[in-house]
Amino acid sequence: MLTGEDKYLINLLLKIKFKELLMKSKDFDIEKIVNLWIESSESNYSTMQNMYKSKDYDWALFVGHLVLEKLLKALYVKLLQKHPSYIHDLLRLADKMDLELTPEQEEWLDTITTFNINARYDNYKLNFNKLCTKEFADIWIPKIESVREWIKNQL
Repeated sequence: MLTGEDKYLINLLLKIKFKELLMKSKDFDIEKIVNLWIESSESNYSTMQNMYKSKDYDWALFVGHLVLEKLLKALYVKLLQKHPSYIHDLLRLADKMDLELTPEQEEWLDTITTFNINARYDNYKLNFNKLCTKEFADIWIPKIESVREWIKNQL
């Protein structure tokens, strides 16, 4: 069985290959790029669910961030007709598109962005791991799913 770290490394390699594919594209096919971001997000969504089921709550939340980041980048490409910025801050991505967000959505995106930072960097990992109980994940996974559906409806 793959560990959370193994799954992270596999996703990281897929992300690198994904970016290489996007940047090699001489013809900027908006629909194709949007669909690639969406497909990658869907794959991450499945991974998030599996990590939650295996009680890897910190990694499930980290991947939940990726789910939303990739959907926002799909929307970015669709709306702005260019490659998205190399940023991971969900609220900044939304701001770059001038999306109309509720204060609650802004707060959620800001908090979910911290899952990316906290799971990635060693000096934050220990505290984040302690925070990521089943109860904490049970609060945030539905919020990730709610934002996911909202973004998909924008696409």
